[in-house]
Amino acid sequence: MDEPLRILIAEDIDLVGEAFEALLQTEAGYEIVTRVNRGDHVVKAALAYRPDIALLDIDMPGATGIEACAELTKVLPSCKVLLLTALPGAGHLPRALAAGAAGYLVKSSSAKQVIDGIQAVADGGTVIDPGLAAEALRSGPNPLTDRECDILRLVDQGVSTDHIADELFLSKGTVRNYLSSAMTKLDAVSRIEAVKTARQRGLL
Repeated sequence: MDEPLRILIAEDIDLVGEAFEALLQTEAGYEIVTRVNRGDHVVKAALAYRPDIALLDIDMPGATGIEACAELTKVLPSCKVLLLTALPGAGHLPRALAAGAAGYLVKSSSAKQVIDGIQAVADGGTVIDPGLAAEALRSGPNPLTDRECDILRLVDQGVSTDHIADELFLSKGTVRNYLSSAMTKLDAVSRIEAVKTARQRGLL
């Protein structure tokens, strides 16, 4: 008899994490070895429990699922990563694949789609939500630079312009210029709207 696939779940919303656990526990051939609720806990847990598959939420405290994926695929390449997002935008997709993810699905996927995705990834395949793949082809590359993304993430955390400048070793004027550029690219009238639009499009 084949050994069950060992699964790590990383999800900061308990209800969602419990739902994924319940789903996999109803299926034969899967064993939930651990669940964490922060992105910066993923690698330590994976090294302790040695999962075959890691289901990682994109948006978590401590580190994003993409950041955790990039680190995990370096230190434990035998563990395949399937990223899950609640955001409809496809902006995360290129970075997810560059980080080494073997799968990228939306949380609104059916139970069968999630199970089929896990199995395909375990078998060495790559699984991408078809809607997100089509959107990525239509929308093209991320219009924001890495620095603009860094600054918008800090704005989203409530960091002031002065503190952003200090943290990124930039002048306040340079920070404002980056913000203005990002707002123009996103057709936003404020920095808050720029953050909201970027998140909706999956650019952060």
